Amino acid sequence: MSSLIKEISIKDIEGVSIGHAQDDKAKTGVSVIYFKNGAQVGCDISGGGVAARETLLTDPVTADNPLNAVVLSGGSAFGLAASDGVMRCLEEHDIGYDTGYAKVPLVCQSCIFDLAYGRSDVRPDAAMGYEACEKALKECDTSIGSVGAGTGACVGKMYGIKQSSKSGLGIHAIQVGELKIGAVVVVNAFGDVFNPENGEKIAGLPDADREKFLDMEEAFVKIMTTPKDLFHTNTTIGCIICNARFDKAKLSKIASMTRNAYARCINPVGTMIDGDSIYACSVGDVISDVNVVGMLSSRVMEKAIQKAIEASKIDNEAYIKNCCKK
Repeated sequence: MSSLIKEISIKDIEGVSIGHAQDDKAKTGVSVIYFKNGAQVGCDISGGGVAARETLLTDPVTADNPLNAVVLSGGSAFGLAASDGVMRCLEEHDIGYDTGYAKVPLVCQSCIFDLAYGRSDVRPDAAMGYEACEKALKECDTSIGSVGAGTGACVGKMYGIKQSSKSGLGIHAIQVGELKIGAVVVVNAFGDVFNPENGEKIAGLPDADREKFLDMEEAFVKIMTTPKDLFHTNTTIGCIICNARFDKAKLSKIASMTRNAYARCINPVGTMIDGDSIYACSVGDVISDVNVVGMLSSRVMEKAIQKAIEASKIDNEAYIKNCCKK
């Protein structure tokens, strides 16, 4: 990255706060990204197995009412219930779009599939969403790893959950001049994860003895010659937050440019068995070029993905202990 760029805390981006809640025994959770003054938000969806709520609010052809929060969670489609609690918490704090009859909180959500790790019958619900939102309203939690929506995240699941690697939630933020950009990501990919700077594989498909990594691409080609039921247990979901002023159309472009980070760090990615999604959120008035912000957002997301892996490593015994039986 350019020498003009310095790393900052995501707390340094004004108007943004993060709250986490999780069930550490069941291995699932919720992360709420709250926008104190609202945010314009765009979205890019590249995966074929999406679990999401209210993403149409990010479409450039819909009304440009500011969003109050983006929710990331586990639980697959069951986890969408978490937003009910987020909305209730925001309403109780008099936060939302004023319809004249009630203030309606505007909340988008995306989920990962974490039912194979921990317990499959415990998912994020309204109570957990409420807890995460309440925490976000009080202070910004910069915890990473197996926290919030990343609690049950894993990667490299070609041969099932027991032959995969632990992952989690990552956060990274930068500043260049007045421009600030942050990324929050939950890495729950079907594919392997790499350090894009040197090509080193840092997480993914291990061999049966969990002693070394296998070549996921080679394994994928082989498995396609012998048809097998590939389970939909994957998804990388992320959020870019910047203090530059953009409308939803340009933010959607920034989100699509940020997808380059997924491509540089994960292989395969954007498959029909992933639900890969990225939100891009504007919370300030700094004037900047959409191309520059898109380029930098991709680099910030790369770092967040690597941090998600590094902060989530556990030993093999602990990992296997938490894998569900099919």
